[in-house]
Amino acid sequence: MTDKLHNLSELVSNCLALFSGSETSDFDGVPIQNKRRLMEAADEESGNFPRWMSRRERRLLTMPVSALQADIVVSQNGSGTAKTIAEAIKKAPQYSSRRTIIYVMAGRYEEKNLKVGRKKTNLMFVGDGKAKTVISGDKSIFDNVTTFHTASFAATGAGLILRDMTFENWAGPGRHQAVALRVGADHAVVYRCNIIGYQDTLYVHSNRQFYRECDIYGTVDFIFGNAAVVFQNCSIYARKAMDLQKNTITAQNRKDPNQNTGISIHACRILATSDLTASNSSNPTYLGRPWKLYSRVVYMLSYIGGHVHPHGWLEWNATFALDTLYYGEYMNYGPGGAVGQRVTWPGYRVITSTVEANKFTVAQFIYGSSWLPSTGVAFLGGLNV
Repeated sequence: MTDKLHNLSELVSNCLALFSGSETSDFDGVPIQNKRRLMEAADEESGNFPRWMSRRERRLLTMPVSALQADIVVSQNGSGTAKTIAEAIKKAPQYSSRRTIIYVMAGRYEEKNLKVGRKKTNLMFVGDGKAKTVISGDKSIFDNVTTFHTASFAATGAGLILRDMTFENWAGPGRHQAVALRVGADHAVVYRCNIIGYQDTLYVHSNRQFYRECDIYGTVDFIFGNAAVVFQNCSIYARKAMDLQKNTITAQNRKDPNQNTGISIHACRILATSDLTASNSSNPTYLGRPWKLYSRVVYMLSYIGGHVHPHGWLEWNATFALDTLYYGEYMNYGPGGAVGQRVTWPGYRVITSTVEANKFTVAQFIYGSSWLPSTGVAFLGGLNV
């Protein structure tokens, strides 16, 4: 099995290289990126959400819960059509092209490792608010499972929408890798959600994803994975870790130079929780470190707090990936946004060109203008905030 998978990965890599090589050089000057021409920015009716969301789905994201006409209602007191989220997922149709709305009423749902499989497509989970509907768990690698299997909630079914909920893993900093939310669903949208954990909080595993107006909390590598993902208008909080532990916000793991993946953090706020602020000297915070050879992360037009180390970025292991990664910063501000003392790695750059920065916007990086409008989530297709 291992040998066959290795052969397959080499074939895919060769295909990506051939595809990239056959394209025109529109994106020359931006190393190792997706070279396909991309969809135009969002239209005026999108409400600043990507265009791949239909008009109906844009309304779904903005209308109150009472007007949603949910297909399945989850209530712990038995007043709905399901008592647990697991039961609601089971009731949802398979391979549906129609949006299925699952309304999860206020409450704390301690259901072990909830999963939305690939067959469950176009599901929309709506809660009563970040602080009211909470999906929680405490599994960590100390439970003899891989990081992948620690997630309190995981989804791979395409067309996923999560709105007005909290996803939490409360295993604590001492239990190391413990995922609150893992997403491998294509065209996934997470809107107005809390994602709370410590190490490895949010696993943006794969495919195209968009996060808007979310609050994300963690310590080590707490936004990690190999999706093509944009975070927009989110608050990203570093927390107090274990003594002398270093906080790293991102750990992106692009393995092939032709993969069109990476983490784009656009018009967000990079903040510290109050307990970290009190112990800033013992828990320095970095914007990211390279999990794999072609790690790619950009921060654009974002506020960066003073808790971020002046060097900005942290090595993974000595000189690993420093020549091949792509880490960029574009017009960030705040006490931690100064770039004068940043790392001098060959792969790091201060982006000065709007043409280059635009490659990491919703419209161009995740083709958001072609699919976000249908979901109803507000978004910025371009750089303007």
